[in-house]
Amino acid sequence: MKAARSGTKDGLEKTKMAVMRKVSFLQRKDQSEEEDDAGYLDVAVSELKHPPPQLSPMPEGLSSHQVVRRHILGSIIQSERSYLESLRRILQEYQRPLMEAEPRILSTRKIRPIFYRMREITQCHAMFQIALASRVAEWDSNQKIGDLFVASFSKSMVLDVYSDYVNNFTGAMALIKKACMSKPAFLDFLKKKQASSVDRITLYGLMVKPIQRFPQFILLLQDMLKNTPKGHVDRLPLQLALTELEMLAEKLNEQKRVADQIAETQQLARSVGDRLLSKQLNSDQGALVLCETLVETVYGERGQVLKSKERKVFLFDDVLVCANINVKGPPDISSLVPVGPKYTMKWSAPLQQVQVVEVGQEGSHCKDTLFQQGGAKRAGTSGRAFLGPPRLYQELQELQHDLSVVEEVTLLVGTLQGMYQNLNTTVAQDWCLALQRLIRIKEEQLQSANKCRLRLQVPGRPDKSGRPVSFMVVLNTPSPLSKISWVNRLHLAKIAQREENSAGWLCGQDEGKAVAPFSCPLLACHMPVYATKSPERKLEAALHNPVHCALLGFSAASTSLPQGYFWVAGGDGPHGQIEIFSLNRPVPRPVKSLQVDATPRCLDYVPEAPPTEEAEPGAHKAPAGIGANICVGLDDGRVLVFGSVDAAAQSLQTLCSPERCAVLSLKHAGRFLFAGLRNGCLMVYGRSSDGCWDPASSRTVKLGSEPVRTLLVLDDSVWASSGNAVTAVDVCSLSTQTFEVHPDPMTSVAHMACAGGGVWMAFSEGSSIRLFHTETLELLQEFNISTRSTLLNTGQKSMRVTSLLICQGLLWVGTAQGLIITLPVPKLEGIPKITGKGMVSLNAHCGPVDFLVATSSGLSPELLKRDSVGDGPDSAFGGEDRSDTSSQESLQQSYQGEGRGKGRGVLLQYKLRSTSGLPGRPLTALGDEASDSSLESLEHSVEDGSIYELSDDPEMWVRGRPCERDGGRRDRVISAAVVSGGKGFRRLKEGAAAAARTSGEGLENILMVWQLPLTV
Repeated sequence: MKAARSGTKDGLEKTKMAVMRKVSFLQRKDQSEEEDDAGYLDVAVSELKHPPPQLSPMPEGLSSHQVVRRHILGSIIQSERSYLESLRRILQEYQRPLMEAEPRILSTRKIRPIFYRMREITQCHAMFQIALASRVAEWDSNQKIGDLFVASFSKSMVLDVYSDYVNNFTGAMALIKKACMSKPAFLDFLKKKQASSVDRITLYGLMVKPIQRFPQFILLLQDMLKNTPKGHVDRLPLQLALTELEMLAEKLNEQKRVADQIAETQQLARSVGDRLLSKQLNSDQGALVLCETLVETVYGERGQVLKSKERKVFLFDDVLVCANINVKGPPDISSLVPVGPKYTMKWSAPLQQVQVVEVGQEGSHCKDTLFQQGGAKRAGTSGRAFLGPPRLYQELQELQHDLSVVEEVTLLVGTLQGMYQNLNTTVAQDWCLALQRLIRIKEEQLQSANKCRLRLQVPGRPDKSGRPVSFMVVLNTPSPLSKISWVNRLHLAKIAQREENSAGWLCGQDEGKAVAPFSCPLLACHMPVYATKSPERKLEAALHNPVHCALLGFSAASTSLPQGYFWVAGGDGPHGQIEIFSLNRPVPRPVKSLQVDATPRCLDYVPEAPPTEEAEPGAHKAPAGIGANICVGLDDGRVLVFGSVDAAAQSLQTLCSPERCAVLSLKHAGRFLFAGLRNGCLMVYGRSSDGCWDPASSRTVKLGSEPVRTLLVLDDSVWASSGNAVTAVDVCSLSTQTFEVHPDPMTSVAHMACAGGGVWMAFSEGSSIRLFHTETLELLQEFNISTRSTLLNTGQKSMRVTSLLICQGLLWVGTAQGLIITLPVPKLEGIPKITGKGMVSLNAHCGPVDFLVATSSGLSPELLKRDSVGDGPDSAFGGEDRSDTSSQESLQQSYQGEGRGKGRGVLLQYKLRSTSGLPGRPLTALGDEASDSSLESLEHSVEDGSIYELSDDPEMWVRGRPCERDGGRRDRVISAAVVSGGKGFRRLKEGAAAAARTSGEGLENILMVWQLPLTV
């Protein structure tokens, strides 16, 4: 137990040896257990000898970080105690009574699979609690907990036990469901246990906790890491613990995904009438990409709802299936355990023949007659169709009717003989203006509602003449994010069917193991860089210039590459050329070419400088130089600065390095621009008052005699490589710290990539890459990429790395042989260690991979808003509920009085405006006294029927859920792609010599673009 308390990695093994020596507080496992539990020791921990962890009173004089860390530790203790109690409840309140019940409620043969591996999971966490208690007892003297998580959860036994439990979970729930329907005594047993528990939690609620445990640990450790200052002894252990837990959670999530996919596919396969499709589903030939319950709605000519019903839509990698959802089971069973629905297939269509059609695009996709699913015939070129929620359309019709009535009333009011203060032409015109504004708002709501409307053009059976006929399916998604996901996955699934993606990557995974859809990056396109072939021109650098396009449509934003421009620089000696591509589409499009009189060596995108604190409010803005810009380092020692507002790329400034020494690397950090030179110096430029770079204030930092080949920006420092050493330069003080990263002085650092708390480095020679900690500078991992390339029989023992990149959990490695290798690394704040087997792309260049560049952008927040005036229920959320009724209840109109009329679905509260300045006497149904009091108050009460208008502040007139302006909904959708550049393009085959070139294609510079799924 000493080893377990110390938190060492071999603590668990030593504890098991203690069990074998029959330590008194541990009991051997009952010999009557089945053989499938062999290898796991049943231990019973006495709480008298090993009480639960308990924090001592907080001492005085603690820093703010120490206080917060202590509170987080208390959360970890409480969370683990609650979790262990839930595990023991499953064993003591459910498994044991079922095993001991006389007469038997369930047979032992059925009980064991339900609670499979539950005892072993309890044992793992009982041992973890013992070690945690020891660590908590000495917390005030040794504030370290990260290594305890590494020692407790990095063992293969923990992964094996949880993997067995997760893989069995779906089957266990199916057994419980079947037993509830066939064994009334078992159903009564579950109901009584739930009713007698304090928290009324069901057996399912208890058994799902192990699946949720590691994400909870990750959140707690993330909070602990955020409040652990740099230099603390617990920093690196916490980062390593996050890495281990993230890797464990990812593996368990993937296994859960596969199990759920198999269950859903098998359930669907039972309902498919098409034998060929049923056979395909049962044979696991098609991978399930996405499935979700959507609401299919059929609209009439004027937008009224003809039919609305829930459908389960399945997107496989080659077919789209829509199924009816049958009755899900008795309510008493559904409340205890999720009851999977049964499906009846409604229609299916090959994926390549399914088109996403937005409003107004019908004519460009198909000229045939379209048929609604309900059978109502509708011409494809009918007039303007309102496809928003039916209630919104009805409200719009009512407002238009009211406006026409008020216009007639206005004409009649103009014929009045008398003068009335609140009944005259001015008042009537205000009524018209208010209604017109309401109509505009309603039309905006209708337009926003289409953000949750997925319209699919699906092929149907040919007509009698043999002409192909399509029908339109309108599906309501739960949210704009859901529609974005569907449009994006449909687009990527079609790309995945292309020849270059059907076998796009060679995976080093075990044979027969299912691969998640889109787990391999998809090659969206490959294209030449230059319009004319230039064999002597070599690519040097590239970057992504993010520019938001406000005119990009909803579906276009879901399928296009990350928004902005892509700059590619190359040269052929004395001359250079920069090509600019637009990315606001599925395939890059060249838009501009820049000629420079020297070879460009490096590029850097500098965003717009934030306003300084010293700037006075209302001060005159600086010139356009403060905007975002692109810096280009040239071989003749100059740095060219171009504007990046659009593709015009106007030249703004030119900087010159001393002695005209070549600029090999550029990076900006804060308000400084760092330029690495060939002579081993680092030039630092600051910003002037107008926001431009100031050459007069430049400073020089001497790093060594070798060229500064690469720069990397961290939080408050810049890492610069010179030879086999890296120097960390403080951004503000320019103080330096140099450390050696390779033992060979003839080898230099060529590339660096950072993620989390680590930096990967590649070198000018050799095929090894190394991982260093960003704070302690400690070497954490070394990896030889030649082990990945041997899958392709390259014929070479060593491969040189020519480019390096980390993007969305993948470490991309480009080689001198043109191969591209990806290796899995963590995505969170931990250490980016290589955590699994990698992949080799079967799409390669013919020459060295000159660059790998990540492009990413967030979708416009306007695309994610549920509606234009608030986040109310009847908005772009879909408008309808998940039933056969037309929509959710109408939102009630808010009046300042009580009981004034009935709801009209208009979410507005009118703001009273005085009419006392108008000529005439008020027209009111009240008596003279009320009239006089109204005149004296100078403001009319609500009951006098005075003019109302919309308030300018939405908080005043939007009712329902409050507006979440500051930190409410944080929906963020990230579009990402990776672009590689090099000579030529070729397809590789497993076992073929990768060094062979294809016919003449190596003479042309080629871009390859890999599109990644949208991430939320």
